[in-house]
Amino acid sequence: MYGLVDGNNFYVSCERVFQPRLDGRPVVVLSNNDGNVVSRSAEAKQLGIAMGAPFFEVRELLRHHQGQALSSNYALYGDMSRRVMARLAEHVPAVEIYSIDEAFLDLQGLTTFCGTLDARALRIRQDVLRCTGIPTCVGMAPTKTLAKVANRLAKKYPELQGILRLDTESRRERALRALPVEDVWGIGHQYARKLYDHGIRTAWDLSQVGEVWARKHLGGIVGWRLIQELRGQPCQGLLPSEDGTLARQSISCSRSFGHRLTAFDDLWGAVTTYLSRAAEKLRAQHDQAHILTVFLSQDRYDTRLPPPYTRSATLTLPGGSTSNTLQLLAYGRRLLEKLYEPGRQYVKAGVVLDGLEPPGRGQQLSLFAPAAEALIPAPEPGRAQQLMQTLDTLNRQFGRGTVRPAASITAAGQPAPWQGKARHKSQAFTTRLEDLLTVS
Repeated sequence: MYGLVDGNNFYVSCERVFQPRLDGRPVVVLSNNDGNVVSRSAEAKQLGIAMGAPFFEVRELLRHHQGQALSSNYALYGDMSRRVMARLAEHVPAVEIYSIDEAFLDLQGLTTFCGTLDARALRIRQDVLRCTGIPTCVGMAPTKTLAKVANRLAKKYPELQGILRLDTESRRERALRALPVEDVWGIGHQYARKLYDHGIRTAWDLSQVGEVWARKHLGGIVGWRLIQELRGQPCQGLLPSEDGTLARQSISCSRSFGHRLTAFDDLWGAVTTYLSRAAEKLRAQHDQAHILTVFLSQDRYDTRLPPPYTRSATLTLPGGSTSNTLQLLAYGRRLLEKLYEPGRQYVKAGVVLDGLEPPGRGQQLSLFAPAAEALIPAPEPGRAQQLMQTLDTLNRQFGRGTVRPAASITAAGQPAPWQGKARHKSQAFTTRLEDLLTVS
């Protein structure tokens, strides 16, 4: 048996832990640059506010109902996620962290020592709520796909009290008949339109299709495995790691700008900031990358601009994999120089690190790397490693960004030109001493 634990309205719930005045009020959390709604409280959903709705369209509605809009506070959400996952790991033998607010649990054999699965799920919900303040729902089933189904229905129907177990054929059929096909894990709206054309409207309808049809219309073997999972036949197991977390297969960092940028130096400052953060994450999971991508985006809603709105450049690092910030920046600047076009107005930039592997693994170098790219000297391994360790230690001790590349530093008192809008951002309640709550 598998369990899926999901934080209810996670971003909003994180904010409410430290701001009880938000309880019972319509609350939304906005995307980068305060553009769109990315998390909604139950009260906001009842007002008809849709996920992804532009903020300017719902601003007056929130104001009329004494609601609150908050800018994204990813440092807070990430820290609260770690706390939730740590509590889950105390209750089960293995955890697969699926996203910032979701985790699969290994429930195999727990009934032998821990009573019924419903009782165990209730204890998990109560413990997470007591220790972190985050409300959750738990879905349990013989497959991961059915566990997702159970979790979704547990959130949808309050009478289930946040727990649903699909361990019998009658429960499975009833649940699948109640779930629209677009809500099945891995389907989405694009596939749903195709399925609707074939008369498939519920998860139960989907589970009845044959193997040949599934392979033809649902992406081959992947689609057939989905059907098997809906039928209660496990096709994918848990993917836990030794420390209860999953190392990322790629690392990206991107942001929309507060206003359009045209100067190369401003764009380079943004890319420097994002690449430094990505390299920091890379070292934190003890990996190196040998593929680097940099991209720039223009405003896709500007009718005066022809597509493509986003251009990217990718480089397989000719010197082998690295996690050294300075070396990655040297390559990143060359990629940015290829992309940049004077006079254009850019609204977003980002970087992606791929080809992640542990340090020390044999490197596959290229015989045909362009000479200009191969000219970037590799730092001495010992000194480079010591420098990065010192950099990370100082930033952990004194706060992120205390020591950073000069290109990402702006004049004292001046916001960075690439800094996005975050007019409604809450405090860093758990990650900055100056923002700790004061209790009187």
